[in-house]
Amino acid sequence: MASQSEGLAQITLSQTQTQGYWRQAWRRLIRKRIGIICLAIIVVIYLAGALATWVTPYGYNDQRLTEPDESARFCALCEGPSFSHPFGTDALGRDQFTRVIFSLRTTVIVTIAGIVTGSLFLGIGFGLVAGYFRGLVDSLINRIGELFTAFPTILLVILLAASVRPPVVDWVRDFGDVGRDLIRLGVVDYFIVFGALSAFSWVGMMRIVRGQVLSVRENQYVDAAISVGASNWRILRSHVLPNILSPVIVLVSMGMGTIAGSEVFLSFIGIGIQSPTPSLGIMMFEYGSVSVLRTEPHLLLFPAGVLALLLFTFNLLGDALNDALNPRAR
Repeated sequence: MASQSEGLAQITLSQTQTQGYWRQAWRRLIRKRIGIICLAIIVVIYLAGALATWVTPYGYNDQRLTEPDESARFCALCEGPSFSHPFGTDALGRDQFTRVIFSLRTTVIVTIAGIVTGSLFLGIGFGLVAGYFRGLVDSLINRIGELFTAFPTILLVILLAASVRPPVVDWVRDFGDVGRDLIRLGVVDYFIVFGALSAFSWVGMMRIVRGQVLSVRENQYVDAAISVGASNWRILRSHVLPNILSPVIVLVSMGMGTIAGSEVFLSFIGIGIQSPTPSLGIMMFEYGSVSVLRTEPHLLLFPAGVLALLLFTFNLLGDALNDALNPRAR
């Protein structure tokens, strides 16, 4: 009975310390104005992408046909930024602001799906199992991770996305009108891109989580939970996972920026999101030339600027979270 009472006391003390740690981390984060500003910018961008259908005044393929400008050297239907078209219009008379917002919807879908399936589900799951149980399970998971990292990740993602898409599209097309609608709406492209990214994004998270678990499992509150008869699942869920969330949160914030950049890169080289589904990568590929930059700079600067802002804010937010969640950081 005495050992069980001591074990329960250790568990209660650990939970109290964890709650106090998160309160202190939140106070440190609030004091970092750059981190809060970056978080607000990311939330606004992601909300705009998630609510693209209601935020934008036009459809992303709606054309505004006007009298062609015969003096235009590149784009007869292009218009510069105006009150009705803040980002101007493209070569087909489509509103650039609308297409950028719908491109952000693509980024939102791919990044969230990639993070949830790759880093969170696979990375944290395999890391917890490998670090807690060790032995043969640990060795097997690490060998699989080494196999995935033996080759350049982006090259494997390109090969996977390029080889998987044609048979998947043919298979979905066999479902008739439903399949054609899924292809037209870009659902198949979303699935292929985030699937390829999540398949290779879990290894780094797994290694970080595994290292943290190896340290946390040696603490007294874990021994106390074992002594009172707690199951392995309860120990992992209630005592190990809450105490390793600090590096996980930092990695997730930086990983979202990496996945967003990877999605744009895959679309830029033509094996990611396909037209007519809008993507920042497609927009930069279509107008990525010096002649466009000289004559119609809005066609390239606005999508590239939004992407740069998103990646920059993710990096700054990651630094702010690292400082806030690290008690030794000043």
